[in-house]
Amino acid sequence: MSGLRFCFLTTFYPPYNFGGDGIGIQRLARGLVGAGHRVTVVHDVDAYTTLSHGAVPSPAAEPPGLEVVSLRSGLGSLSCLLTQQLGRPVVNGRKIASLLQAGDYHVINFHNVSLLGGPGLFQLGKALKLYMAHEHWLVCPTHVLWRHGRELCTGRQCLRCQLAYHRPPQLWRWTGLLERQLHHVDVFIAMSEFSRAKHREFGFPREMEVLPYFLPDAVDSPVEGPPPQPRPYFLFVGRLERIKGLQDVIPLFAGAGDADLLIAGDGEFGAELRAQAAGLDRVRFLGRVASDQLARYYRHAVALIMPSLCFETFGITLLEAFRQATPVIARRLGPLPEIVATAGAGELFATREELGAALDRLLADPGRRAALGGAGRRAFEAHWCERVVVPRYLDIIRGAAERKGDTRLLETLSARPGS
Repeated sequence: MSGLRFCFLTTFYPPYNFGGDGIGIQRLARGLVGAGHRVTVVHDVDAYTTLSHGAVPSPAAEPPGLEVVSLRSGLGSLSCLLTQQLGRPVVNGRKIASLLQAGDYHVINFHNVSLLGGPGLFQLGKALKLYMAHEHWLVCPTHVLWRHGRELCTGRQCLRCQLAYHRPPQLWRWTGLLERQLHHVDVFIAMSEFSRAKHREFGFPREMEVLPYFLPDAVDSPVEGPPPQPRPYFLFVGRLERIKGLQDVIPLFAGAGDADLLIAGDGEFGAELRAQAAGLDRVRFLGRVASDQLARYYRHAVALIMPSLCFETFGITLLEAFRQATPVIARRLGPLPEIVATAGAGELFATREELGAALDRLLADPGRRAALGGAGRRAFEAHWCERVVVPRYLDIIRGAAERKGDTRLLETLSARPGS
């Protein structure tokens, strides 16, 4: 391979991850390798084991050209606590610096580095540097702008908020460390226009590019085969957490009705949701569903419901539904209206009454459901598939290299057909 050499620095990487950001990072890494580049991913197993309290999973094999470096300090949660408090790679700093020097990379891409090394990582390495804001960590100590664990954040109350989350306040946030380190990064990338605007609203001083998530081209067409159950159903896919808003959906499936609610996923709020749904025959919890099986659930759903209560940075499950020509019903919040409007493939709601009306409309009108699903599929092909987004990512790198005068990177990138 004669393409660019990338180093991805991230706290979480599959299977040592909890949410969609790790999956998105893996897809980007594999997409770059598929385009003829080489990628090294450096992540922190201590962070995963500290937060998971469960068995350590076994990583899957990666394609040739993609190397994964899993850091284990031997200090466990202490290593994470030092980074969380000081904003620096206290334990693994020398190892990471050595990896960056030995790799002679063209591009260093920081992802979620909150427990890998914090803003103290930004000064390491000499390559072109990008930061992708998978969460709102740059402006929020709890990452999600969900204040005190109960409401949307409309203004900073960070000390009280961290205590409400039972997290030790991050000392480095009051020292100006982040602001002093930002100049080491050449490009900051938000996952949606909404997220870029939210960073600006909360005082982030740098301009940001926008680059969405994508789904791989390897599985590119709607699945075939019979539906997973005979009765019509609506689908929820995601972590079972309070901020995902599923508790607002379940009551709509009480009593008799013509459609069910299928829930794919698990999480800390799962027990409460199951208790809420006790005795409701139209609500089914599927647990974790493998991606190859999940496609069939998307394909035959009347619609995907995305009721998040918090400010997401994107919404990968919307793309998974669009790929299967399935419309979505999403809360009118965060980037979800932006994505639904771009696709023209769903409905929005703000209240339980609006959600119930949207469910009834799509269930009663299969023709409308099919038309919205077709629009979603066309939008997916135009905006959110690998063959569209990976070249956009490389264009961002090319533009940054031109501004920086990085001739070595530009010459290598120009030598790749289609890059």
